[in-house]
Amino acid sequence: VTAFSGDSRALAGNNEQKKNISGFSGIDFPNPMRFGSVSSSSSNDCGFSSSENEPTMERTGENKTVKFHLKRRESTTTEKTTTNSVLELQIRDLTRIQTLHKRVLAKKNQNTVSQKQKKKNKEVVTTPVASSVEEQAGQLVATLESGMTLGSGEYFMDVLVGSPPKHFSLILDTGSDLNWIQCLPCHDCFQQNGAFYDPKASASYKNITCNDPRCNLVSPPDPPKPCKSDNQSCPYYYWYGDSSNTTGDFAVETFTVNLTTSGGSSELYNVENMMFGCGHWNRGLFHGAAGLLGLGRGPLSFSSQLQSLYGHSFSYCLVDRNSDTNVSSKLIFGEDKDLLSHPNLNFTSFVARKENLVDTFYYVQIKSIIVAGEVLNIPEETWNISSDGAGGTIIDSGTTLSYFAEPAYEFIKNKIAEKAKGKYPVYRDFPILDPCFNVSGIDSIQLPELGIAFADGAVWNFPTENSFIWLNEDLVCLAILGTPKSAFSIIGNYQQQNFHILYDTKRSRLGYAPTKCADI
Repeated sequence: VTAFSGDSRALAGNNEQKKNISGFSGIDFPNPMRFGSVSSSSSNDCGFSSSENEPTMERTGENKTVKFHLKRRESTTTEKTTTNSVLELQIRDLTRIQTLHKRVLAKKNQNTVSQKQKKKNKEVVTTPVASSVEEQAGQLVATLESGMTLGSGEYFMDVLVGSPPKHFSLILDTGSDLNWIQCLPCHDCFQQNGAFYDPKASASYKNITCNDPRCNLVSPPDPPKPCKSDNQSCPYYYWYGDSSNTTGDFAVETFTVNLTTSGGSSELYNVENMMFGCGHWNRGLFHGAAGLLGLGRGPLSFSSQLQSLYGHSFSYCLVDRNSDTNVSSKLIFGEDKDLLSHPNLNFTSFVARKENLVDTFYYVQIKSIIVAGEVLNIPEETWNISSDGAGGTIIDSGTTLSYFAEPAYEFIKNKIAEKAKGKYPVYRDFPILDPCFNVSGIDSIQLPELGIAFADGAVWNFPTENSFIWLNEDLVCLAILGTPKSAFSIIGNYQQQNFHILYDTKRSRLGYAPTKCADI
């Protein structure tokens, strides 16, 4: 299985002589609106055969690892001015955060309805993924809100789907659960590279019916459509905050993956009954992809459904934005011994699952921010999750910049300005990022480093190239923005470059190790 990243991961620039600080020229960033979705089912008339089994594999083995190569796609868009590009990026990122906040509110409403339904309904889905029933006992109907993270840092993965298997390029997303592909008949679809998936041409495609317990993994329409027959399809509808959306049939199919053993050999494995969305109505800017592949914490994600194959962990390492476009980022499913033996690997715990949290996201608990070795006196309640699920911090591979809730952002930018005072003149005419500094004619540039102090004692220190953006040869800005106190804080992928990031769901922890990702 091969993957490549969208060029939005590369905030392009030619500042290798500027202390390796990441550059930024007028890149037209992909639209992130399709991510961070608000989802609900919708009725349609598509119907196929029913399915019965949970995902299974033809073969299993120990010490298996799935490795993906993530390559940057060359931009085909016309360059815009730096100001316009950064403004577009900010608008898309902030729209993403607004959409995530709406999902939290929807989760609160869903919990209220779910508590009432639990008293009436005895049947719940307990085995939605390919692992033991005991491990999945907590996966209930109420956990099904799914969304798709921002497109400002896209990664595309080439996967084999169906029988016989055919290649499809899907957007990889750690903030999404539902896997979906554009399907024939395509009543209203966006342009993609390659042919559409045809369920009639695959011997392993099976439709999930509306009376199948797994149909509860997608929210019912409002008002609900009665399930009148045993072969009536289970519809899904996902809306992504703008005109982007996908509608179709909830189904199962065989996905083929290429496993690499600890000895280095490769073998193809067929993963049967993988739940996914067969989209017949799809709109939005998906940049030639055939659909989406989710890596969120929820039961529908690609990673959750493959746990019996690779275990409960995956990791990725994103190369820095000055790397050659031929250099691959890496996505690894399974235990990575090199990473686990890294001398500078650190861990922080994921926030324990609660009813008021959206199951898709990977929450971490921040205590404070460190600037140039100084711990900022930010009120700790800034980072807390409220009783209705608002606030908190997530790590997100799709959001480009990092966003910190107020008043944390004010503390950060003020301290940055204080540390740089007298060294670099402040540039006040750039309307988006703040602070910015004019470094024209300065040979030795030393900007303050940032770090995150977590509530469990872990600390994540970032080099300056992960926290500042060069807008041109003489202008550098802090690559962090603020959000309202009630909104999410997000650790974006710009700060994650050249760190090997480990998602260990079994031990409920996030690992991070400074790594030259181009060398993996």
